[in-house]
Amino acid sequence: MNSKIKVGVSSCLLGNKVRYDGGHKQDRYIIDILGYYFDFVPVCPEVECGLPVPREAMHLEGDPEAPRLITIRSKVDYTDQMNSFCKRKIRELEQENLSAFIFKSKSPSSGLHRIKIYNSSGFSGNTGRGLFADAFVKAFPSVPVEEEGRLHDIPLRENFIERIFCFYRWKLFMQQEPSYKNLIHFHARHKLQLMAHSTRHLSVMGKLVANGKNIASLELYENYQDNLLEALKLKATVKKNVNVLQHIMGYFKKVISSDEKSELLELIDSYAAGYTPLIVPLTILKHYIRKYSIDYLENQTYLEPHPSELMLRNHV
Repeated sequence: MNSKIKVGVSSCLLGNKVRYDGGHKQDRYIIDILGYYFDFVPVCPEVECGLPVPREAMHLEGDPEAPRLITIRSKVDYTDQMNSFCKRKIRELEQENLSAFIFKSKSPSSGLHRIKIYNSSGFSGNTGRGLFADAFVKAFPSVPVEEEGRLHDIPLRENFIERIFCFYRWKLFMQQEPSYKNLIHFHARHKLQLMAHSTRHLSVMGKLVANGKNIASLELYENYQDNLLEALKLKATVKKNVNVLQHIMGYFKKVISSDEKSELLELIDSYAAGYTPLIVPLTILKHYIRKYSIDYLENQTYLEPHPSELMLRNHV
């Protein structure tokens, strides 16, 4: 990477005091760890739409299909003001070329999942998205999005960050005069990574690339992107990773000794049983890849889909 990846983020997560109570929700993982790789674009919908700090707390109310943003005590309706901001902000963010967005959970403007929608009696029977989060997802359906709270779930964190780096690579491909030849190269580099997420999508994408000369360029790239992003949304499970590890091991079966083969199988079995993190068998495999100079494997993004310093594959 020659530059940081641009990622949108709810402003309060960076420590900015923009919350309704005048406080913030600073997230050290986002700032200290992800901040080393990401260039954050902060957004606070409520402040940026013209509301003060501090301010009266709000919630979503009314029709679940088109909820209103209402202050809880005085019942002031800020929906139109927020919607106007969303339209303006979406136009601004189109110029930022974001590769992801991290939203603040439980927020009536920025919450991404299970935001309570109340009826006129004050009871919550439905859930939805915050108004800005909903507008963003509809405007940028390809951009990976997540809430900060869910990043404490290690498999969700790993999947989200892997999607960001892959989406960033895809955007670079599209920005650097894409060609059919380069698409073949891109697909070849990502085969094992795709295998770890969805063999079905890998098969579809392989056929798409193989038939690429007969497909209009724009249609080809759009179809490939759709399948790429759909595949990566599916988690790379232990079972899927074991399949990939065994696939990689097949490249060495004629060159490594029986003892080395046994050691490698033991490590893969230990990972499959939940005793060893993925990084352990992968480290041995990367050693053999370098030792025997297998070009196809050396270029596979599966070996390092995100910076190893993030240690996303070091957990059991």
